Amino acid sequence: MTAPPSFVVFALVASMGLASETRADEADAKRLVKAMSDYMVQQTNVSFSFDSSLEVVTKDHQKLMLASSGTVNLSRPDKIRAVRDGGFANVEMMFDGKTLTVVNKDANEYAQADVPGTIDHLVDELRDRFHRPVSGADLLLSNIYDQLMLNVIDVKDLGSGVIGGTECDHFAFRDQDVDWQIWIAQGDRPYPCRYVITSKQVDQAPQYSVQVRDWKTGTEVATTNYEYTNTTKARKVEPPELGDIDELPMGFRGAAQ
Repeated sequence: MTAPPSFVVFALVASMGLASETRADEADAKRLVKAMSDYMVQQTNVSFSFDSSLEVVTKDHQKLMLASSGTVNLSRPDKIRAVRDGGFANVEMMFDGKTLTVVNKDANEYAQADVPGTIDHLVDELRDRFHRPVSGADLLLSNIYDQLMLNVIDVKDLGSGVIGGTECDHFAFRDQDVDWQIWIAQGDRPYPCRYVITSKQVDQAPQYSVQVRDWKTGTEVATTNYEYTNTTKARKVEPPELGDIDELPMGFRGAAQ
């Protein structure tokens, strides 16, 4: 049966309107993520607390979630101090622009390496040289927008959400390997309140999420020492000898897919 001309025109107009709306939503999402990126990069001194969760999928397809909390202090372009406390590892990392120090507080051990350069360079070295990629590190780089938008193939504007009492704009993005979502605080401090990464290439699609709180910038940030001081008489070891410091502990790796 041939549809009446009026119906065909209506359907065509409706589909064109939907496509235009989709493109507008995509453009708006990218604009707000770019605004977040610009705001983040402009902040010389930053501190925040975080809660993170890492999903593990066992070989029999049971999902387990490992939770940690911590703090980050950052002074651009080349200083960072991060503390992460979890059920399996309590770790501190310090970088003063020259030396990286990682402390396993449970074992009272530390390791150091010369990594002169910026925070961007440190993140690359952790991934490529030490094989310890930092989940969520994209949000700390000097080119956040470029890193986040690399290979994106789909964008969704999901409206508003509330994270820790802060109203946020909520967006979802896809590329070939991962899906990711971000909640960005509304107003003149558009920091990322929550960031969720879903690994599509792993069976059952486990997620990693980090939620930010106590966001401070500029003069709000307390004075921070980015050089390591061995106040606990910790034993120095070579980086490969440092005990289990990852969010995914050794005991879970054998059970995971």
